[in-house]
Amino acid sequence: MLLVRHGQASFGAADYDALSDLGHEQARILGAALKARGVRPDRIVRGRMRRHDETAAGILDGLGGGPEPTIDEGWNEFDFLKVLAVHPIAPEPDLDHAGFQRFFEDATGRWISGGYDHEYDESFGQFTGRVDEALDRAAVASGVTVVVTSGGPIGVVASRLTAGDASLWQRFNRVAVNSAVTKVITGRSGATLSTFNEHSHLEHDRALLSYR
Repeated sequence: MLLVRHGQASFGAADYDALSDLGHEQARILGAALKARGVRPDRIVRGRMRRHDETAAGILDGLGGGPEPTIDEGWNEFDFLKVLAVHPIAPEPDLDHAGFQRFFEDATGRWISGGYDHEYDESFGQFTGRVDEALDRAAVASGVTVVVTSGGPIGVVASRLTAGDASLWQRFNRVAVNSAVTKVITGRSGATLSTFNEHSHLEHDRALLSYR
């Protein structure tokens, strides 16, 4: 199973969920890289978000075709805008990248704590639970499954398969690269994390690297 983080979204634009021009390029490059390695997906599963749809389309373009993607909403990202909005400490105006990252981690840390679940439409426990269920659904299929999702769900899977719980979620989520691939091996003994956040298809040009 190859868990793919979506290409760069339109951070700061009116519709964050749409891929940027770079995001479309990242998806096509990944598809071409998979084709060059002889990887032919037996199935493609994606979340319902626009950035998942557009990333899957770009991968298929790079591959030169493949199976029609199916939708599993369990792979949707958490509502980070809601998590940021209910944080009691307002962000400072005109935050730079580092400042925004600190604010983001403070806000998600409050969400993760479980002490304020009534303030969120989806608690952290509910979020990790639905991702666990989506992983179980995807793991029953044989062959190669490509899952197009977001950094949050990928972080949940990586943390579960290394620490046994979601305690490492923030650390994994912090370093997720757009269009990076996390490989999970599934079999009789369950799921095992093989590689995390692999993005060699982008490393020939640092201008292709992005994290939002």
